[in-house]
Amino acid sequence: MFLITIATLVSAYLLGSIPFGLLMVRVTTGKDVREVGSGRIGGTNVLRAAGHWVALLSALCDLGKGLVAVLLARAFVGTPVIEALAGLLAVVGHNYSIFIDFKGGAGTATTIGGAIALWPWNGAILIGWGIAIVVTTRYASMGSITIALLLPVIYALRAWSVDAPWNYLIHGLGTAALTLWALRPNIGRLRAGNERRVSLGKKKATHNNG
Repeated sequence: MFLITIATLVSAYLLGSIPFGLLMVRVTTGKDVREVGSGRIGGTNVLRAAGHWVALLSALCDLGKGLVAVLLARAFVGTPVIEALAGLLAVVGHNYSIFIDFKGGAGTATTIGGAIALWPWNGAILIGWGIAIVVTTRYASMGSITIALLLPVIYALRAWSVDAPWNYLIHGLGTAALTLWALRPNIGRLRAGNERRVSLGKKKATHNNG
């Protein structure tokens, strides 16, 4: 069981490391998404480099990395702590991909994917709040920050109220730390009042989150 657990966690990291955004932008436009905007490989920067549909597909694939990582952990190990760690390691892989010199994105979509696998209603709550914040403020980074901070609260409330596993806080707190660390430049710009806003029309986005 020990070897299966280690293999499951390593697989979660490697799955998270697949740079879907980089691959999709390269295939559709010939560009290197790391040379555009923020230099990250997440959906926001893909939006800037390749447009809405490629960005949506990239975000769904990134979400799938977290989802599948947790489901694999559930199938092969089946303990809450390993499920939480698998989801967290998928985000580590996305943010620090072994395939692209340990660089990547901010991990929001992959975080949501893992959260959905741990409790399906997380998806509606996190995506709903994230979209509401972005539409209201027009800051993509604020949407990601809100999701990062909200998820541990959801896990804690569910553990306290309905006896859900406290171990899931490993996923919530770990992914929050990873996202906030990746978004340090955005947070600095928000505090300085010069973070660029999201274009909500058909034009490409003009922000630095991703």
